[in-house]
Order: sequence, then C-alpha cells, then structure tokens
Amino acid sequence: MYLLGLDIGSSSVKASLVDAKTGAIVAQDFQPKQEQPIKALRAGWAEQDPEMWFSNLKAALASVLRSSGVKAADIDAIGISYQMHGLVLVDRNKRALRDAIIWCDSRAVPYGQKAFEALGPDFCLSHLLNSPGNFTAAKLAWVKENEPETYAKVWKLMLPGDYIAMRLTGEVNTTVSSLSEGMFWDFKENRLSSELLSYYGFSSDLIPEIVPTFAVQGRVSREAAAELGLKEGTPVAYRGGDQPNNALSLNVLQPGEIASTAGTSGVVYGVIGNVNYDPLSRVNTFAHVNHSDSQTRLGVLCCISGTGILNSWARKNLTAGLGYDEMNALAAEAPIGAAGVSILPFGNGAERILENRETGASIHGINFNIHNRTHLLRAVQEGIVFSFVYGIEIMQQMGMDIRTVKAGKANMFLSPLFRDTLAGTTGATIELYDTDGAVGAAKGAGVGAGIYASTDEAFATLKRLATIEPSDTDAAAYKEAYARWRSLI
Repeated sequence: MYLLGLDIGSSSVKASLVDAKTGAIVAQDFQPKQEQPIKALRAGWAEQDPEMWFSNLKAALASVLRSSGVKAADIDAIGISYQMHGLVLVDRNKRALRDAIIWCDSRAVPYGQKAFEALGPDFCLSHLLNSPGNFTAAKLAWVKENEPETYAKVWKLMLPGDYIAMRLTGEVNTTVSSLSEGMFWDFKENRLSSELLSYYGFSSDLIPEIVPTFAVQGRVSREAAAELGLKEGTPVAYRGGDQPNNALSLNVLQPGEIASTAGTSGVVYGVIGNVNYDPLSRVNTFAHVNHSDSQTRLGVLCCISGTGILNSWARKNLTAGLGYDEMNALAAEAPIGAAGVSILPFGNGAERILENRETGASIHGINFNIHNRTHLLRAVQEGIVFSFVYGIEIMQQMGMDIRTVKAGKANMFLSPLFRDTLAGTTGATIELYDTDGAVGAAKGAGVGAGIYASTDEAFATLKRLATIEPSDTDAAAYKEAYARWRSLI
C-alpha cells in the first residue's frame, strides 16, 4: 500500500512515494535538475507554462516508479502540494488560455490596492483577513483589464494545484483553503466574497466547485493513466498550498503550533483557532488545510523575502567558495551578537512585515579595527533569525502562544548557529524532522482517502531528528543582540 505525493513548485516538481504503513519514503525525484524557467516579459512579471509543470510531473513520476519497482496498481491515493497564489485560466475544453501568472509576479499590486481602498480596510481585514494585495483575485483583475480577449474565453479560474488535479482527473474543483489564499473567501460570512467578486466584476461561475481538502476530489482518468503510467481510478484525495502543506508535513495543525522553512525566502507559519488578522496586514491569514465549518483553523503566514538568499550571497562574496558547513563554523567563531555588528536582511524586494517597504539590506556597527568576516557571517545568520523573531512577535500580538517551532532539517536549519539563535531569542524549542512537502502531500492523501483514520495516525511515523532547547545561559546575550537589531527598523 503506497501513497504518492506531488509538489508543484516554481523551481521544480517533486514526486515522493511513501509506504502507507511505515511512513518510509520508498523513492523520490524532482524535475528538472536545473530550475524551471520563469518568463519575465517585463520587470516585475513572472509567468510559467502550466504544461511545463505537467511535463516535469510526468518525468519525476516515471523516475519514481522505475527506481522503486512499485506497480501503479499498488498506489492507493495521490496528494498535491503547489506553489501558492498563482492564476491559471482555462477554457471550456480545459485548456490553459495563457501562461500562469505565478506567486512572485507583482503586476497586480495596484489592482489589489484599489480594491483595498474601495472596499475599505475594515471590510477587507475583517472579512478576507488580508488586503487583496497581489493575490490571485488581483491577478485576474489585471487580465480582465489588459487582456479582454483572453478574459472573454475564461471558463474557470484555478490555482496551480487545481490545474494539476484537473489534468490528473478531468474534474474541475477547488478548496476553501485555495480560495482563501486567492482572496475569494469571506471568513465572516463563511462563503465566497460576493463583495469582492462584484467589485472586480467577476462572475461566480468562474469559481470551480468547492470540495473538502481531505477527500476524494477526483480519480485518475483513463487519459492521464495512459500518459503517466498510473492506474485509472486512483483517487486524488488531498491538495494544499505549499506553506499550509509544509505545516501539515510537520503535523502542525493545532492552535499555537508553528512551522518554519528557510530557503531562498523564509517562512514562519502558525495556526490559530479563531478568526483573526493583523490590523497592519504585515502577515497573511488563510484557511489552514484542516479548517472546516465546525473547526476554525487558520494559518498565519509570515514570509521574509531576504533570508536564505542573503546567506547564499555571503557565501559567494565572503568565503572564497567555502561550503556552507565551513561557513557555519566560521560564523560560530564570533560571539553572540557579533561584537556589535547587525545586518538587516531585506535586500530582496519589499517586505510585508515592514508594511511593504523596500528598505534594502544594510550592515550596522562595523568597526574596521576589531571586526572580520567571522563577525559578518554571524551577523548574517543572526539578522535572518531576528527577522523571523520580528514576525513571530506579530503573531504573538494576534494572541498566539509560541513554545515550539517545527522545521524540516534542510536549508538554513542545517546550521547549528541558526537553530541555537532562533531557540535562544524566542525561548522556543526547535524540533527538526525528516520530511518534506511531497511526503506531507502523500500522507494528506492517505487521510483524504480514508487509509488513515486521522492525521494523528498519518503522522505517527514522523521521524524527529533533533530537539534544540533554548539556552538559559545565553538568553540575555541573545535578547541584547535582538534589541539592538530591532532598534534599526
């Protein structure tokens, strides 16, 4: 009995085959080995061909089936994780009308801002829990105004995961979680936002049928089975955006629990049990994967653009080509607080936690007589951690009690200094796990297909690799360094 997880990212598409009984990863692959191209026809634009995602899914799946020797008939359910906030438009023949406008495309910002002003901040924050911003609805508004011929042919709008599910099953549907990340869901009224649809002039007919996040949402069609080597009728039983799904993969489902990632950008994602929002819209609130009419579970998403990319920049420019392990060791030679050096890591565009200001990255407190590259390298990692802590403080202002942060042992969480600084500054325990988004999607499918009786059963085999407790001895030094950093913003 096996479960298949598909993770549709902007860089690559990953497939993971999981043994449903043991939770073990039987085989994994991602395609392409070089990053998927992103088309930028103008500054600030970012588009991808949805057919490219499906082609890379096909290649990754073929590799997994070949290397594992597992028969398609033994795959009992399929789950999908996907890059959030994208826009895919299809006609009545279920063909994409144009390239997808993906998450990092910023052309729709003015359309979201105008909606925020017209509908009113009070309405948007209390009903949508966010500003319409640069999310899927605003992207569709851009198409409506700038590509009227394309808009006239639109049958249904989709997010990337909806499109992949359609290609697998032929069924066209979506989830409340997906709609909430696109700004289409009214949490106060528990329905589609008729006010937002009316403002933009969108017909509700454009919205696909809504299905539960954990449920048989469709079955692999004859056509898809023949093309992909899957068994016709295999249920597609789960889908979730990449950050809610990452939280699921770490079994972060209940109020107060926190998941984090630290790749090119960094994310802190916490769960709350009541309808709430940040009045300054510095973090985003969406329906979590286990949100339902009877159980309020919302995910508060804090995303910092300039995190791992700063660490990568530092390695390239400060270490003469050393590996990350060697760089981490150098950074650890400097004392906590980097002897007064502070770095603001906001050099990758506007930051939502700073109310969409684009401040740029900067180095503060450097003294040419006492500081060297070890201090700079430590200040890089501390600055990234401190940006996470700043986001966590916003979550605490929303009423979250944060005691544990869970993360996959990957990217910057491979650095002992990074982990110790996060634990020391927040006072939270850091738990590291052996998992990823594709594995989480596979287990989510097991829940949706009824193979597991609950998420507790699905994640009972989740392997914890390490636990990092905050140091009482160093707490004062971390707090002093953070206070100095925070005073700069």
